Amino acid sequence: MKLLAQIENPQDLRKLSEDQLPELAAELRKFIIDVVSVKEGHLGASLGVVELTIALHYVFNTPEDRLIWDVGHQAYGHKILTGRRDRFESIRQKGGLSGFPKRDESVYDTFGTGHASTSLSALLGMALAARITGSAKREHIAVIGDASIAGGMAFEALNHAGVAGANLLIILNDNAIGIDPSVGALKRHLNRKKQGLPGADTFFESLNLTYSGPVDGHDLPAVLHALKTLRGQSGPRLLHLITTKGKGLRQAEENQIVYHAPGKFDKVTGELVSKKTDARLGPKYQDVFGHTLVTLAKQNPKVVGITPAMPTGSSMKYLMDACPERAFDVGIAEQHAVTMAAGMAAEGLIPFCAIYSTFLQRGYDQVIHDVALQNLSVVFCLDRAGLVGKDGATHHGIYDIAYLRCIPGLILMAPMNAVELRNMLYTAQSATQGPMAIRYPRGYSENPDWEQPFERIPIGKARRLKNGSRIAILSFGTLGQDVARAIPDTNTPEAFGHFDFRFAKPLDTVLLDELCDSYEQLITVEDGCLAGGFGSAVLEYLTTRKHSIPVTCLGIQDVFISHGTPEELYREQGLDTEGLLRTFNSL
Repeated sequence: MKLLAQIENPQDLRKLSEDQLPELAAELRKFIIDVVSVKEGHLGASLGVVELTIALHYVFNTPEDRLIWDVGHQAYGHKILTGRRDRFESIRQKGGLSGFPKRDESVYDTFGTGHASTSLSALLGMALAARITGSAKREHIAVIGDASIAGGMAFEALNHAGVAGANLLIILNDNAIGIDPSVGALKRHLNRKKQGLPGADTFFESLNLTYSGPVDGHDLPAVLHALKTLRGQSGPRLLHLITTKGKGLRQAEENQIVYHAPGKFDKVTGELVSKKTDARLGPKYQDVFGHTLVTLAKQNPKVVGITPAMPTGSSMKYLMDACPERAFDVGIAEQHAVTMAAGMAAEGLIPFCAIYSTFLQRGYDQVIHDVALQNLSVVFCLDRAGLVGKDGATHHGIYDIAYLRCIPGLILMAPMNAVELRNMLYTAQSATQGPMAIRYPRGYSENPDWEQPFERIPIGKARRLKNGSRIAILSFGTLGQDVARAIPDTNTPEAFGHFDFRFAKPLDTVLLDELCDSYEQLITVEDGCLAGGFGSAVLEYLTTRKHSIPVTCLGIQDVFISHGTPEELYREQGLDTEGLLRTFNSL
């Protein structure tokens, strides 16, 4: 690591000769592999842009020249070369470096990019700002990769950039894969570009972008030459680079889906380190969803599945394998996924739209206007609800209760366990009475015996799990399992009743009225934001009925939660079993 050890910032990098850069690339790639093999994180994307990362900071005057990475998990090499090498082992650890560019972490992180397809809009805004403020010589560069170019925002920005008259350089990192392989007509067009087929030189040029390429993104001299040629040119430019995701680690090149974020692995052999799982645990919640959906689809020909670029992460892949004509990966396009589901529902199908909680935020207008306003029976399956861990603030699924609960006619539910999730999915396809949303967490369930006969759940009805004498605990979602563990260890277990509410909308108001008459106080527990969440729903109802019973609401505080393991983050919020136990005893 003799060259990498000399570089504290890009100014040090620019002191090297071009002949030394390939050696630096080898050192940088090895350094990323060494750390990520132990600390875990996003591997393949950053390995694929090592040469490009070096070339960008070598040719351009960062941070004065603005550089944006889209999506941000490509930026590990960028972090290492911009003063964070000595802290890189803390990547995605609590209190350590973020796994994505973060403005308050470094001046070199000019824009935060935890979600995809945002870079071009931000870049155009920066370029127009430079024109207004008299910084016309400043360069503006975005690296858009991992299939992000196909996202709707990227298309909108390309359309505007072609007529805005701003100076910007778009680097298309074409590796033909996001987390799963890229899909869509644009992918076909880019493949024609690579092959030099007739008629390929039309799309970007028609948008008034100066197109260059394709260039081998691992040929450092070629990348340097292309960047130097484009530097200083005016107007919108696009450089098309061909890269291999996972470059430099054989297993990561051969199995790009797994090695996108492989967990721990042997840095020498590349082999994955097997994780020991408790035999008492059940499958991952996403797999409960995926396998149950296949069962339902075989029983009900109206069931279809939709996911925006997450067939593996959401386990929609099971339906894609079993019923390929009834499962759709639409690419990084949440808005399109929601409205496409609405169109299917309008024709009598029952679409299960599987989207991570944090990503459904991007299709919120469509949920309201295209689904709920028309009372269409779309089932939103919100994976990764709650605190998801090391991806941090951009990926936590803590706002969905608040942003969905206010939509008229939408049914919002959360299972306490895998058996309940299975039954909620069954209920959703048999009820067909307008939009529904089912939220569930990342990770393993606690129900190895989850695959039980289906039972339809009465809409808006809670479950009475335990009666008590003084305090009623109302849980919503899988934190109910922690509540159930905590109650027997309290100083007075007999004082606590426990009720799994299952529905944040509609609330079981009959049970709420009963609890207000028979208990001295209520506690609500949820893994979403307190502002506008399940506890707020309870308080709103009690206010309308003029109930004066004391209520304590437990949930995520009104701050952006950083990264760390889910266990660390729930403990910090007082929502682990021990934290709940302390709160219960204090009451």
